[in-house]
Amino acid sequence: MSAPTVSIILSTYNQPEWLQRSLWGYACQDRLDFEVVIADDGSGEETRAAIEAMRPQLPFRLHHVWHEDRGFRKCTILNRGIEAARADYLVFSDGDCVPRADFVAQHLRLREPRRYLGGGYCKLPMDVSRRIDREVIAAGLHTDLRWLKAQGLPRGKRSLKLWAKPGWRERLLNALTPTPPRWAGNNASGWTADLLAVNGFDERMTYGGEDLELGERLANAGVHGKQVRFSAVCVHLDHGRGYVDADMRAANERIREATRRERRRWTEFGIRPGPPA
Repeated sequence: MSAPTVSIILSTYNQPEWLQRSLWGYACQDRLDFEVVIADDGSGEETRAAIEAMRPQLPFRLHHVWHEDRGFRKCTILNRGIEAARADYLVFSDGDCVPRADFVAQHLRLREPRRYLGGGYCKLPMDVSRRIDREVIAAGLHTDLRWLKAQGLPRGKRSLKLWAKPGWRERLLNALTPTPPRWAGNNASGWTADLLAVNGFDERMTYGGEDLELGERLANAGVHGKQVRFSAVCVHLDHGRGYVDADMRAANERIREATRRERRRWTEFGIRPGPPA
């Protein structure tokens, strides 16, 4: 079996309904030369059953990588996802994000050597999130600004991502946004070789800035971010966050501060334990 052009790595944890919608979004992409690797941070049987039920309906290879639930270990399972991926280019998102039909194509169109792409999402409130079903996704309405506003999406800057259709609008907004490009786990991509060169995600990191630390090490290694927040578009379905903890954030910030201060490129707590060879 030949390698796919790109591997999509989706994180998930006990949100089978939202994961199902995310996978429908990938089934409706305008190009299908990719595989999807689900990086599952210890979900229960309901998620596994949902994945197996969807597998024969999907027009791409689906690989489910799982480990035991021992708390928030997203970085660890993402590293296992990188190891399982077969492509030389990787797109990362979350299983609660539904991509626009050109999401994969935009990441591939905009990729460059020694760059990573940093995007974002349009966050939907819960009442709107529940209206996103298979038919809505197939029709492309989940990223249609007029349809979403009719369902109750509040006005706000985040909706600019949905207004910026491919062409001059996206290019202008990517150039003008004051937000610097950064590695955000819900919408980022990079070359497999670059991610391996910095040893992937730091597995000490729990919730809060864990994705950003990887981007900071990539930049220290000369792999700088490129802004695609108005080009590669997805919507984020609402959910609770029972795992949020102030102590986790503080511990993560200490690791990030050391990465910035020491200009670290490599983590000894990544895909391959220990210092670089």
